[in-house]
Amino acid sequence: MLNQRLQQKLLQKLSPQQILLMKLLQIPSMALEQRIKQEIEENPVLEIDEEYDSDNDNESDDYSDVDKDKNDDNSQNDIDIHDYLSDDDIPSYRLNAGNTSVNDEHKEMPQTADTGLLESLLTQLDLQDLPDQKRIIGTTIIGNLDEAGYLQRDLNAMIDDLAFTQGITTNLQEIEQMLKVVQSFEPAGVAARNLQECLILQLKRSDPSPAARLAVTILDRCFDDFSKKHYDKILKRTHSEEEDLRDAINEILKLNPKPGSAFSPSTAGNQYVIPDFIIENKDGVLELTLNQRNMPELRLSRTYTEMLESYGENKHKKEKNDSQRDAVVFIKQKIDSARWFIEAIKQRQDTLYITMKAIVDYQHKYFLEGDETMLRPMILKDIAERVGLDISTISRVANSKYVQTPFGTFLLKSFFSESIQNDQGEEISTREIKKILSDCIVAEEKSKPLTDEELTSILKQKGYPIARRTVAKYRELLNIPVARLRKVM
Repeated sequence: MLNQRLQQKLLQKLSPQQILLMKLLQIPSMALEQRIKQEIEENPVLEIDEEYDSDNDNESDDYSDVDKDKNDDNSQNDIDIHDYLSDDDIPSYRLNAGNTSVNDEHKEMPQTADTGLLESLLTQLDLQDLPDQKRIIGTTIIGNLDEAGYLQRDLNAMIDDLAFTQGITTNLQEIEQMLKVVQSFEPAGVAARNLQECLILQLKRSDPSPAARLAVTILDRCFDDFSKKHYDKILKRTHSEEEDLRDAINEILKLNPKPGSAFSPSTAGNQYVIPDFIIENKDGVLELTLNQRNMPELRLSRTYTEMLESYGENKHKKEKNDSQRDAVVFIKQKIDSARWFIEAIKQRQDTLYITMKAIVDYQHKYFLEGDETMLRPMILKDIAERVGLDISTISRVANSKYVQTPFGTFLLKSFFSESIQNDQGEEISTREIKKILSDCIVAEEKSKPLTDEELTSILKQKGYPIARRTVAKYRELLNIPVARLRKVM
């Protein structure tokens, strides 16, 4: 039996501009310049304005009709060329990637002397002969690596990420294939999901000596025992001699547990983080600016607009052929794409600024003094509610972005933390607890390091009633091993 019925569904579809904006929000300033260059290479209508005139910033024309007629591609015979020609209709400030003028004050920014980890991996990816979808997946994997070179995003979650932000339908098998490709890049061990995988990846690239092969076996089958230094158990499980075990362990000790550290500013003397934000304290007043350096000014190519202008002058003539009409449609689409990109860059900068401004206001005392104990508990929702944006948008802004302050340069997401209550019922940041915990361990007697139970007791004496398992959790988040492994004879 056939039934006919009406059904209403509420669907949320993202426009190309929204998808582009979300992708740009995830990119840190150090990678944005490369993204702009890529867009210029792919879109001939978009070009760098080498003769930008700052006086044009004073134009008052509205730029609210960017999206006008963008869905009229099917009406090819009714194209109004003049909607796409006149630069007078486009305030020049909307065509600037950096929204700056030549008269702006230029603050000195730290520059990287060599290529960063992200750029190095993206360059290696570009050298691969890959279809567009696999290249985008590879870029997404690289974009989810932390400073140490580890992959911090679950592969299954990436399937949703790619569908939501890129409109790509993929599966776990394809992502795993691209992960292996990225893991084949330099430095060895990069894109590992944990320390065990990182060390094994490095060993498999080394000379296949007996010691190296045994080292792989130890890490693969006895990693827990190895991390706890239970060498007697390893000898039994691998049926090895003590001398062979010693050689294998020496091979493991030669490996780099943080393959991305060579690109880290803390370990490379000539490497510097390029911050996305700059906070300056001017006589007790915090001043926030965006890093606009190395961001070229953008404009629409006059060559292509003149081509359309020429067609517009002859539009009433009868001799319009198919090839001419196709050329006009192509240029129209490229102009749309160029305008979307310029607008997305502007929206990206606006979103970054209002988000960071909300964070500065929320953590005002901390940014004035630099004292971590002044950090307030802060989660993504707190900032999202202040600026009226989605939590997912705030997450994209916080990811891989750095802020330069008078007392150091920090990863933005490190300022987000949960809260706990002290013995006086006051809400305090978990980051404050981690700072105290770290200070206790730094000051401990190295021949008799503090156990988790002793650390728990010290924190309670200081007014922080925290369970031992919570102390162990924070210690692990700080990458601090247990007391037995910290002991120095």
